[in-house]
Amino acid sequence: MKTKRTEKHRGLRAAIVFTALGILLIAAFFLNINSGSVKLSLGEVFDIVFLRDESQENYNILWKIRLPRMALSAVLGGALALSGFLLQSFFRNPIAGPFVLGISSGAKMLLAVVTIAAAGIFADEYTSLPAGVTVITAFLGSMLITLVVLMFSGRVRDMSALLVIGIMISYICSSVTDFLINFAEDADIVNLTHWSLGSFSGAKWQDVGISAAIVFPAFVLSCLMAKPISAYALGEGYAKSVGVRTGVFRAILIGLSSVLSAAVTAFAGPISFVGIAVPHIARLSLGTNSPKAMIPAVFIGGAVFCMFCDLIARTVFSPTDLSIGTVTGIIGAPIVIWLMATRRKRNA
Repeated sequence: MKTKRTEKHRGLRAAIVFTALGILLIAAFFLNINSGSVKLSLGEVFDIVFLRDESQENYNILWKIRLPRMALSAVLGGALALSGFLLQSFFRNPIAGPFVLGISSGAKMLLAVVTIAAAGIFADEYTSLPAGVTVITAFLGSMLITLVVLMFSGRVRDMSALLVIGIMISYICSSVTDFLINFAEDADIVNLTHWSLGSFSGAKWQDVGISAAIVFPAFVLSCLMAKPISAYALGEGYAKSVGVRTGVFRAILIGLSSVLSAAVTAFAGPISFVGIAVPHIARLSLGTNSPKAMIPAVFIGGAVFCMFCDLIARTVFSPTDLSIGTVTGIIGAPIVIWLMATRRKRNA
């Protein structure tokens, strides 16, 4: 009887959380499309979005600037939060995330190497890396650092020490990137510096389409892995006893988190703290760590979080855009500090 009551309570709580996320998603949509120097009426928005009426005076502002930027922030925000949750499930540590473990910095470093090399080789013909090359390069950089972290994870059993190692790897990658920038042309330095701070500005529908084609299949596959993730959370021995092939499972989990992190880094640059803060907020809100509920909640929560952060980034000091990493850091860092403090208090 008590179990049924508990399940009913959890179901009601989950329904409230997902309803709240839906309301926040709609609010973020309307605030993003109508925040800026140009105000749009609901009629204009309807004509442009649904009728594709190019005769509307503000068609280019909404369709070519605001909507793709908002869509990209939603897709990549969900990807980054989900990547963080998968890494936390893998390491069984709520502080793990693509930025903290140096995975985003690895993607940034390799992208900087390839960008500067391409500019030097192709000279006048070079404009920017094709989207496919950017994503593959970011993925390889992510995987490289992931493999390094995994190598240390086999030798270091203390998760706190592993996180410190991840942070040090992140510093090394950032230092290498800064060193390489010294040998880049002025235009490349501007582009790399702007990109390395993280931003959704300049987003195009092509970027949205490519990132969605990468992120949504990864999201679906993550949902299909909810049961193995639940079993793995109870220990590797238990996972094996219920038929989970842990070697394959771990490879898929790391591959998914790297692909998601690479997509974010390729199209928006390295963005901090979303991968840690959002899963923790979702966990507290739902009152459970069940992947069945967490995966969709984390994805939608990441989308909402980044949409609001991007809104702040482009409106607070308008017409100057803040980097998205600055805003997510200001909001996300206190959450991470609080999480570490409460964990230490529980362990004391």
